[in-house]
Parts: sequence; structure tokens; C-alpha cells
Amino acid sequence: MPKIFALVPAAGQGTRIGDAVPKQYIPLAGKPMMFHALETLASVSRIHAVIAILAPLDRHWGEYDWSEFPEKIEAVFSGGKNRAESVTNALAHLDARIAKDDWVLVHDAARPCITKSLLEQFLDEVENDPVGGLLAMPLADTLKRAEETLRVAETIPRDGLWRAQTPQMFRCGLLRRSLAQRPESTDESSAVEQMLGNAPKLVQGDNTNLKVTFAEDLELAEMILLRRQMVEA
Repeated sequence: MPKIFALVPAAGQGTRIGDAVPKQYIPLAGKPMMFHALETLASVSRIHAVIAILAPLDRHWGEYDWSEFPEKIEAVFSGGKNRAESVTNALAHLDARIAKDDWVLVHDAARPCITKSLLEQFLDEVENDPVGGLLAMPLADTLKRAEETLRVAETIPRDGLWRAQTPQMFRCGLLRRSLAQRPESTDESSAVEQMLGNAPKLVQGDNTNLKVTFAEDLELAEMILLRRQMVEA
């Protein structure tokens, strides 16, 4: 039976938030931000291993106590100049352990509010799909295309438009070939979509699975995590 390897690219600097430490290490509900995603991924029994992909010169990982993590979480210092290169490097690191038909699940370190139940639902819907898929949300807002003068040039119909989230999951062999052909891809799905005949499956995500991008997102993510901790206590 194919195994599932979860990869969490965490080699960026997150400069848009303006904090002194890389975004993935910013404290959130008492832990570094990426702690939450790693912990949730590791709690899913179907996931064989969880890999944090760090920058080669990352000096922050060793400053924290990760001892409460189960053994299936490991850090590899092979991050690249972008997400696609980081994932490619991690797959090369795993080469002796991963088969072409194994699943590779990629999740953003900056999506700390993913839940175990949403992950299980995602795996239920994608694990037997011939291509793979991703979490996404139907677009609710009306889209406007702007001119350079910041005046509306066009209203874009939102029918059929979705906002991509993570995780995104594909077979190792397909993902490797896709990233090799599209190394500039901003996510795994866009790389796979370019391979003829591949249409990734959309699985409805959740608005709480937000990506922390700007400073105001931090407060919202922390509120979500603290509320869950109170419910679980």
C-alpha cells in the first residue's frame, strides 16, 4: 500500500510580516508557528513521515525544544530558493525511502490552523484519486481587475473560481516530473496541471485554514488556536 509522506516547506523569511525571525518561527499560541501544522500532520496515523524543509543555514530550529514530537517528524536542511526547489530537494533527500507511487502531501508551514478532521476528510477524498488533489475554497468575493491608475478595468465572473489552500497531494513520480518541467510553479497543483491530462481534484477546505501572510493574520490565527485549546482542555 502506498505510503503518505508530508512535506512542510519552511525555508522562507516571511518578510511581509516584518518580524525579526522568519515567519514560521513567530510565536503563536505559545509555540513557533510551524509547530502547529507539524503536530497536526503527525497526529494522522495514515501519514508515514512528516518532513520540515528548512533553509540550509537555518539557525532557529535548534533553539526550540521539539522533543514532544513523535519520531516520525524530522527536519531536513535542504530548502531551495523557492517552494518548488525546496520540495524537489526534499524528494531527492527521501529518494532511498520513497517509491514513485507513494503520496507526497505538501502543506504550508504558515497554515497553522489545519485540523486533524479536515486532513482525514481530505485523505478520504484524494487517497484513491488517479491524479491527486488539493484543498480549496469557492470564491465568495467579486473580483475586479485594476488598471495601473487603480481604477477598475474589468469585473471578472467568479463562477467556477476557487482559492487554493494546502495540503496538496500527488504521487511522488508525477510530482517529480511536474516540478522538473515547471520549476517556477508557485504550488504543486499548478505544476501538475501543466502535465497533459492531469486535472487535480478540488476538495472543499475551511476558512479557518488560513495562510498567515500579513501581521493582522497572526491575531486571527492565534484566536482560532487558543479557542480550540480551550475546547479541548
